[in-house]
Amino acid sequence: MDPSVLVAVLVIIAALIGIITVVKSVKVVPQQVEYVVERLGKYSRTLTPGLNILVPFIDSVRNKVDKREAVVNFPPQPVITSDNLVVSIDTVLYFKVVDSVRATYEIFSYLQAIEQLTVTTLRNVIGSLDLEKALTSRDEINRHLSGVLDETTGRWGIKVTRVEIKAIEPPPSIRDSMEKQMRAERDRRAAILHAEGLKQSQILTAEGEKQAAVLRAEGERQSRILTAEGQAKAIRTVVDSIHLSNPDSKVMAYQYLQALPQIAAGQSNKMWILPVELTKALEGIGGALGGMAAMSDAERSRHVDRNRVEEEESAEVQEARQAAEEAAAVATAEAQAAAAQVSGTTQNRELTNG
Repeated sequence: MDPSVLVAVLVIIAALIGIITVVKSVKVVPQQVEYVVERLGKYSRTLTPGLNILVPFIDSVRNKVDKREAVVNFPPQPVITSDNLVVSIDTVLYFKVVDSVRATYEIFSYLQAIEQLTVTTLRNVIGSLDLEKALTSRDEINRHLSGVLDETTGRWGIKVTRVEIKAIEPPPSIRDSMEKQMRAERDRRAAILHAEGLKQSQILTAEGEKQAAVLRAEGERQSRILTAEGQAKAIRTVVDSIHLSNPDSKVMAYQYLQALPQIAAGQSNKMWILPVELTKALEGIGGALGGMAAMSDAERSRHVDRNRVEEEESAEVQEARQAAEEAAAVATAEAQAAAAQVSGTTQNRELTNG
């Protein structure tokens, strides 16, 4: 072989060996990653992030450990509750490696070990609870699992930060029973709410009717009070007017005569009692009218003068006296007509009753 070719081959081989040596001796470690280095099969050191130099062909990287928090979703596991129901539980585990050396040498596969430990611990916890308690105690179960796993995995250089139960699936028959129970519970709550609403509605209606009745009674009372006050005021005015006019028996006789037709008009009246004052008043009216007819002109003029003086009195007295005089003018005719009507009606009814 040509010596130049041999030299070239040797140079190339030496270059390759040099490149391989450099590659073997220089290690760039990424952030949040640690390399576990062994020297001749024994742990030597841990490479931290950055540029690191190794002894080629003597030092070797045993394990590359990611220091970031990891999430593992374990497949659903069948678990038996204390009331002998098989439920399927799906869990999620959050953990991170805090010690790369122990995670490499203390356990063969820490991920598989954590999964099996989670399953066994979960079965122990759920086995002491019934289905209803297991469905409503997820936070308590999570805390118990997290405490047990963190205590056990601590010697492996693993830190369990969080354990979550994603789902607890009971058997289909139990789900149907639970749905029926929830449906019945919702119907019961709806019936209670409806009854409460009806009760409140009836209470409000009764309150409204009570207030309306109170207001109506108050209004009626006020109306009666105002009516009574008006009647009292009217009676007081009439009485004052009568006292001011100083009526005599003529005016009273005229009032009797006005009431006689109303008494005779009743269909059920069979007997009438005529007061004695009526006859005396009629005699007084007749005498007064006869006396006025027999008056001389002088007396009539004096009578007119006296009336003029009386007219100068108060307006109420003047109106009362004028009404009395007008009543006296027609009293005789009305008295005769009323007496004839009363006597005729009495005779007819007596004959009919007889």
